[in-house]
Amino acid sequence: MSTILQHDLDIRVRYAETDAMGFLHHSNYFVFFEMGRTELFRAQGGSYRVMEEQGLFLVVVKIECHFKAPARYDDLLTLTTKIARVTPVKLEHEYEIRRNGELLTTGRSTLACIDRNGRVQRIPEVIPGLESE
Repeated sequence: MSTILQHDLDIRVRYAETDAMGFLHHSNYFVFFEMGRTELFRAQGGSYRVMEEQGLFLVVVKIECHFKAPARYDDLLTLTTKIARVTPVKLEHEYEIRRNGELLTTGRSTLACIDRNGRVQRIPEVIPGLESE
């Protein structure tokens, strides 16, 4: 795996993702954040599937989203996902969603590494070269 710390993903807002006012429904931002985390990990050479087959899971323990302007149906958005912090058992990401360069949304999440029984585990070397605190 390489030490990619940021990844951009283009997402087009689908009609089914909007609310009665035509705005991207707030619940979909968290789905987009998950897409960003998954694609960042994939770009690093990782695979959540393989990690889970080994009995380790990254679970969301905290997530936040700050809305600055709405996205609408058929908008082409760019989601930037960044590694913000790594500890032996936690991984923090930061997110920005933009439309044509305009910042619409920011977010942050904290994931913990657990085993099949829900016990906290050390994160495997998910991101070589990135020292945990």
